[in-house]
Amino acid sequence: MKKLIVNGDDFGLAVPVNEAIEEAHRNGILTSASLMVGAEAAKDAIARAKRLGSLRVGLHLVLVDGRAVLPKRNIPDLVDEEGEFLPDPVLVGLKYFFEKDLLRQLEAEIRAQFQAFHDTGLPLDHVNGHNHLHLHPTVLGLILKVGREFGLRAMRLPYEPPLPSWRASRQGLLRKFGGWTFLFPWIVLLKARMKLAGIRCNDFVFGLNDTGHLDRELLLRILRELPDGVTEIYCHPATRRCAELDQAMPGYLNEQEFEALTSPAVKQAVATAGCQRVAFDEL
Repeated sequence: MKKLIVNGDDFGLAVPVNEAIEEAHRNGILTSASLMVGAEAAKDAIARAKRLGSLRVGLHLVLVDGRAVLPKRNIPDLVDEEGEFLPDPVLVGLKYFFEKDLLRQLEAEIRAQFQAFHDTGLPLDHVNGHNHLHLHPTVLGLILKVGREFGLRAMRLPYEPPLPSWRASRQGLLRKFGGWTFLFPWIVLLKARMKLAGIRCNDFVFGLNDTGHLDRELLLRILRELPDGVTEIYCHPATRRCAELDQAMPGYLNEQEFEALTSPAVKQAVATAGCQRVAFDEL
């Protein structure tokens, strides 16, 4: 049986993102969204989610390339003078792995983001990491530890099957297999630790290799390639470009992704594929 989660990442980053996620849920195929609790438009996103009621919302944990929730005085070794994390995931990953004295600060920030989500009053559908940093073994351990206190029950498994991904995009075969080879050990570790902790997850994901470029035609081809099991398609829709998107997602086709999510042809393809649209809390 095919089950499909369609998730909007970076909920709260900017009003155009929030607008797109709301409309794609009301009149499109989107089932859930991942909230950046410390972002500029987070309050607007929370208000929209509460009005919708049916939109499932999770925590998009930001520990790289974004703003912290705690002030710099609480986490002086994690952020710059503006309260921003380093933008490079590789450098951040090395820093979090080797500098063990950062663990206390890192745990404090993770707990603060969980608490900020809890304070919204929204049920916690899932958790994932900005730039997939929840794959990091140190970060994952802290998420599982802190998450138990806040009812964590589901997380994203960022495993994109390379052959279906290539057949859908029709390009980048070597790149996709290279990425799969690099990520596979971390994905196996993530899945094993989630299983041990009793955390639910999807089986497959699409949007990892072609992030920011899920236009209508690509989305239609992905829907034709859906394997049996639970698949998450994650995207970054927006109703229009804005300064926040120009800074955070240069080159992304946010408006085309929004159009794809609300396309009648895509809605029909979901029905034709015979898949059940769900959220993480329905797994």
